Amino acid sequence: MDVGPVELLIVLAVVLLLFGSKKLPELAKGMGQAAKEFRSGLNDEHEAEPERVETKAVETAPVEATVVETRAVDAATSDAPKDVPAT
Repeated sequence: MDVGPVELLIVLAVVLLLFGSKKLPELAKGMGQAAKEFRSGLNDEHEAEPERVETKAVETAPVEATVVETRAVDAATSDAPKDVPAT
């Protein structure tokens, strides 16, 4: 569907009637700035590539942990009331 010069004139006349002659330049400037920001946003998105960082594996020694069972720790972490001694 092609838009001819007659259709463009009709659209411009309606816009002029709706917004007035004083607001029309401000409206055009705002639309131009919005289009510029949109294009720059698209360009920034395509240009920004993630940086590749080299990583090296680090070997660690295994750690042995001893388990100590105490009644105080078991009583403190249990769901039993605190005043009842754990058995």
